[in-house]
Amino acid sequence: VQLQASGGGLVQPGGSLRLSCAASGFTLEHYPIGWFRQAPGNEREGVSCIGRYEYSTSYADSVRGRFTVSKDKAKNTVYLQMNSLKPEDTGVYYCALPKEMSSYSCFYPGDFASWGQGTQVTVSS
Repeated sequence: VQLQASGGGLVQPGGSLRLSCAASGFTLEHYPIGWFRQAPGNEREGVSCIGRYEYSTSYADSVRGRFTVSKDKAKNTVYLQMNSLKPEDTGVYYCALPKEMSSYSCFYPGDFASWGQGTQVTVSS
């Protein structure tokens, strides 16, 4: 079981990025996935998650209305579309699997595992 986040980069405030979370060793369609980020000097925080079914999504207040999480079953990938980016969105972004598929808090990193390497997002002019 392995997850790999990608798609980060440097973008100006107000810009957009789409992050990808690719899975190997299992089928993403059957699992919930969480997106987290960590800025320098800060603790890892939950950004968004998508449940086993595509209509089950959650967002942190700080990103609601700007970020959209989705699954592509054919590509076995989860995406995080990030629009209207702000400097405070800067950080390393990770995707992860819940330790317990039916019992987890979407925004609590301790409930997640299989982090993999993150992808750096920098929002700056």
